Amino acid sequence: MANIHYFTLTIAILALASSLAYASDPSPLQDFCVALNDSKSAVFVNGKFCKNPKLATADDFFFSGLRNAGNTSNPVGSAVTQANVAQIPGLNTLGISLVRIDYAPNGLNPPHTHPRATEALIVLEGTLYVGFVTSNPENRLFTKVLNKGDVFVFPEGLIHFQFNVGKTNAVAIAALSSQNPGVITIAKAVFGSNPPISPDVLTKAFQVDKKVIDYLQQQLWWDNN
Repeated sequence: MANIHYFTLTIAILALASSLAYASDPSPLQDFCVALNDSKSAVFVNGKFCKNPKLATADDFFFSGLRNAGNTSNPVGSAVTQANVAQIPGLNTLGISLVRIDYAPNGLNPPHTHPRATEALIVLEGTLYVGFVTSNPENRLFTKVLNKGDVFVFPEGLIHFQFNVGKTNAVAIAALSSQNPGVITIAKAVFGSNPPISPDVLTKAFQVDKKVIDYLQQQLWWDNN
């Protein structure tokens, strides 16, 4: 009888733990969400108001922007054309988006991270040197040279990059596991924040002379998105 009692108690505890695990908040689709009591100003599903399904049209699920090459005449020599919920309203709540990335010779998609998405990239033209770095404490670097038709995956939240090592233009398409994956370009965020991060903080963090930090904070950090 005691064994039955303990078995029942064990099942109850496991059921409770399971229900708590599934009751956690979903991953956010914005950088922050300030609590608001005014229901008239509330946001709805994933930060977007939802159209009446009866009023939806094919255009809500269509975007032609990826057929056009991006302008790579910029300091980093690359351009990202986004196809997320901002361009395709029908993506709302579907958890997926796309980007097209164009690279001039020696063009770079600088080290950056997507806080809300894993990325799978396929090369359409050219040759790319790509990689990502794992989290602390290992900070292990994974790299690969990709040619036309090759695919590489960048895990969610990890710093990654792509560099055109070929002599011609390169093009890639990437799928991301969020309707709004977000992007943080590392150099721009650290040295180009608004307002600037205190030079004392960055001097200590990077263990360099303050003149180096002053120089870096004076640069124009390009956002290729």
